[in-house]
Amino acid sequence: MRIGLDVFGGDFAPQATLEGVRLLVPELQEDECIVLFGDEQFMHKSVEQSWIASGKVELVHAPEIITMEDSPMKAYQQKQNSSIVTGFNYLRAGKIDGFASAGNSGAMMVGSVYTINTISGIIRPASIVLVPKVSGGHSVLLDVGTNPDAKPDVLCQYGMLGAFYAQNVLGVENPTVGLLSIGEEEKKGNLLVQSTFPLMKESSDYNFIGNVEGRDLFGNKADVIVTDGFTGNIVLKQIEAMYRLMQKRGLLDSYFERFSYEVHGGSPLVGINKPVVIGHGISSPLAIKNMMRLLRSYVSSNLNEKIKFVMNNYDH
Repeated sequence: MRIGLDVFGGDFAPQATLEGVRLLVPELQEDECIVLFGDEQFMHKSVEQSWIASGKVELVHAPEIITMEDSPMKAYQQKQNSSIVTGFNYLRAGKIDGFASAGNSGAMMVGSVYTINTISGIIRPASIVLVPKVSGGHSVLLDVGTNPDAKPDVLCQYGMLGAFYAQNVLGVENPTVGLLSIGEEEKKGNLLVQSTFPLMKESSDYNFIGNVEGRDLFGNKADVIVTDGFTGNIVLKQIEAMYRLMQKRGLLDSYFERFSYEVHGGSPLVGINKPVVIGHGISSPLAIKNMMRLLRSYVSSNLNEKIKFVMNNYDH
């Protein structure tokens, strides 16, 4: 397995990304390699030569950087030698099996949709975040920002994507799927939710259990929680704010420690042809390590090929 990392992506790059690689290398199996994209001269000075000699690490020269301030589409088109564009080109060509970056998330989306492309039959891709359950394990929450103005058919399909992720990456058998709303009743919610409910109810692609409320996010009611990217991003940011508030007040315990972004590393993007994970801009070395571990799990699951198979045989 060959997984790619944008070395110059993130607020604390390249130091944080390279230190994250240092943390991950001892865990790599014999057939695993991290491909680093960035300025080769700089990376050679910072990467242990024994890693390169052993085949655990490979360096690819990509001297340009897409910064956080850059316009995603414009920068992606103009900075063809950047670490993000080069990484996506390697992914498209099959030279790596997955790609991750804590850099410009907009540029990562541009590369995912326009270089890797959405799986045929998938209306819109979605970004996922794992929400810790009080009883252990995680719920899959999607979308958390990729598609703020979703339509009912998109949300209905998100149920399938989320269920596939829960089953194939998290190992949940027959995952339950809920639609985030302001009440459990079928007629509750805004027009989007009310229009989506009957589509999900009629779907035979997953185990739909109806509406779930905000108070159900951390319980066992649903393994997958579907919402639009606007609402999902607000929920995600509120969870992050709650974690930081409890951290500052010294109220963290073993459960709430699991809410740290460092533990999860990033957000997988589902519905595109190859595995991509987008990390948090403020990623620390530990977050980088866990972002790459998440990408490794994503690649190992073969999720994208399973989605392609389903969509190719879709007769609904």
